[in-house]
Amino acid sequence: MNTTVERELARPRRPALPRPGAMRMAATEYGRFAAQLGELRPDDWRRPTACPDWDVHAMSCHVLGMAEFAASPVEQLRQSWAARRRGGFFLDALTALQVEKHQARTGTDIAARLAAAGPRAARGRARTPALLRGRRLGGQPVDDTGRQTEDWTVGYLTDVILTRDTWMHRSDIALAAGRPLRLTAGHDGVLVADVAAEWAQRHGQPCRLTLTGPAGGSWTWGGDGPALELDAVEFCRVLSGRGASAAAGLLATRVPF
Repeated sequence: MNTTVERELARPRRPALPRPGAMRMAATEYGRFAAQLGELRPDDWRRPTACPDWDVHAMSCHVLGMAEFAASPVEQLRQSWAARRRGGFFLDALTALQVEKHQARTGTDIAARLAAAGPRAARGRARTPALLRGRRLGGQPVDDTGRQTEDWTVGYLTDVILTRDTWMHRSDIALAAGRPLRLTAGHDGVLVADVAAEWAQRHGQPCRLTLTGPAGGSWTWGGDGPALELDAVEFCRVLSGRGASAAAGLLATRVPF
């Protein structure tokens, strides 16, 4: 890794996407996730997911709880206080509380509540003031294991991560339930392109990347380098620590979701 990349990675990570577009993507993703839940069959809710501790129902409880977190400063404080009181790794405590809050609800109820909470969450994220968005958040997880951490700005969390997290869990549930994942270039393609650019910045090596499918695209960074080609969703899943492809070489570089 060269000195320029090391210096860049030492700074708290900021969003690269223009904010108006990022906020439109947030609203779209909540809507797509809620619509996906509404299409699940009764037996789909208990299917295991790529997150070992969560079936589809538990994962949906987390997404609903995180949408509520984003929708209301009061709810943010309530959840954060409860998670810190519980102790341990903060994100694990927070998501566990979100699952526990909604675990007694039916799938139909969760889908309906997320359909209502999603627009509020998108508006809540859009209202985050500039001064707060620039605040540094230390010790944030790069992947689901929580073993590798870095510093983010609040803006990176509100503009990027909360959408990526919902998108990745939509992918998890589609895979678990054996149902098609709705993908469009104007939404998913933009999200994947942002992930690809961040991945390239993180590893700092020349390469050519071709991602296939509706959310795919092609990029070249630097001069001579390895050429990689794989499905766009699988690419993101590999970078998150999921996926069937071997996370070797440049694909071992994690990107947070």
